[in-house]
Order: sequence, then structure tokens, then C-alpha cells
Amino acid sequence: MLYELRVYECNPGMLPAIVKRFGDHTVALFEKHGIKNIGYWTTEVGESNQELTYMVAFEDAGQRQEAWANFRADPDWPGIVEESHRNGIIVKNVRNQLLTPTSYSPLQ
Repeated sequence: MLYELRVYECNPGMLPAIVKRFGDHTVALFEKHGIKNIGYWTTEVGESNQELTYMVAFEDAGQRQEAWANFRADPDWPGIVEESHRNGIIVKNVRNQLLTPTSYSPLQ
């Protein structure tokens, strides 16, 4: 299993918009295209409280590449993005890491 940790740094005041987009649309589209949802978090205490952090999983690097390509090509996605940006651009920066579990990790 390959895990991807992603952090979306939002423009000021836009965190509620990205949380809504994920809750209303993105999570379901991920599942539709084979992106396994592991968890979603906002920052309670830390460097920034304007971030959405989430983890998704894939069988392997090839499945990841195919799933992201299919997600981005979904005919519903452009309209969802356009609607969510009606009050301005939401995300300022995206960071991601691909993680492989250790032999002792509860998540394999």
C-alpha cells in the first residue's frame, strides 16, 4: 500500500470553502476513481490554522498515477472547482509526501 499525505495551505479565510468542497464533492470523486480516503484533518494547534491535511491510499505507484489522472479528467471536476472558487482562489500552496509503511506500522 502506498499512502499520500497532502496539505492544502489555504488563502486567508478560505479554509471553510475547501472543507465544504471536500465534504460535498471531492471525497466521493476520490472513491469513484479508486483513491482510498484514509482521513481528513484541520489544524487545531500548530503552525497554521488555515490548512486542510489529508491522507489517501493506493495499491501502488501505477494505480496512484491512473487514479489521479482519472480524477482530474472527471467531467464533473471543472464545474466543482469553478463553483468553489466563486469567492476567490482557495488554495495558496499544496505539499505532498508519498509514504510507505514500515513493517511495524498498523496501517499496511
